[in-house]
Amino acid sequence: MRSSPHHVSDVMTRAVVAVGRKALFKDIVERMEQWQVSALPVLEGDGRVIGVVSEADLLPKEEFREGDPDRFTQLHRLSDLAKAGAVTAEELMSTPAVTVHADAALAEAARVMALRNVKRLPVVSAEGLLEGVVSRGDLLKVFLRPDNELADEIRRDVVEPLFPAPVEPVHIAVAEGVATLTGRVRLGDAARIPLAARLARGVEGVVRVDCRLTAADTE
Repeated sequence: MRSSPHHVSDVMTRAVVAVGRKALFKDIVERMEQWQVSALPVLEGDGRVIGVVSEADLLPKEEFREGDPDRFTQLHRLSDLAKAGAVTAEELMSTPAVTVHADAALAEAARVMALRNVKRLPVVSAEGLLEGVVSRGDLLKVFLRPDNELADEIRRDVVEPLFPAPVEPVHIAVAEGVATLTGRVRLGDAARIPLAARLARGVEGVVRVDCRLTAADTE
């Protein structure tokens, strides 16, 4: 992986299984089972994403299998009741689809997933064409970056620009994603220490930062 910030394009899955608007209920279930996914983009002719059909969209079929429909309309949303009788992707899908662009930052994709309570996001072009899918698991891939790679990035992008002439070398140790910064910097650079800690925390894959930098008067 390249240096921070990472984008959706760095972690997304490009080979995507999808369905057309006329796909039948059973075919959708079978495709989810075959590919071990919890949601499928629904596409129109040219590959434009028009919606997403998820397990949540399919469950009303089972939930409302038996019982009094009038009672269900009082206890559940009417949209759920409608989906219980749906047979095609067009009838089942949630629309408009919640999507993200490939150049979006991972933090942006994570916020969208959290706010919209979804596990996967179709990745689309500016024209709305499907380019891939990003999942919660994909967003966590940055935490698999090797510790030495994280340390190198912190040194190159944080420590060296902020403290080009420290009183003594700044040591960066990363273990299991936890970065520890030790050393002494010039007194005039003391105000940059909190900034260094904040920027190090912003490196994709860093779990925590323990900043032990101190300032020393060299005069």
